[in-house]
Amino acid sequence: MSELQNEVSELERKSATAARLFDIRRIIGGLFVLYGVIVTIAGITASDADLKKAEDININLWTGLGMLALGLFFLIWLKLRPTAPPTPDESE
Repeated sequence: MSELQNEVSELERKSATAARLFDIRRIIGGLFVLYGVIVTIAGITASDADLKKAEDININLWTGLGMLALGLFFLIWLKLRPTAPPTPDESE
């Protein structure tokens, strides 16, 4: 019986790890941070001609900073409220 309990405990641990690993907030937050860094760098290195096209508004910089803020929000939310793995009673 003890061996069966150990096996069940191991499967529950793996299930909890998979639930945390594939949380959609991690994926969305990571992508927004990655793209936010890229767009922010494009905004920082914008030329005067690029700014004149956008009526002197550095849209890449502001969009990149917004994407960074949103991505960090998702990642902080994930850290503060982690996903609880489903219990065996809930799945039945």
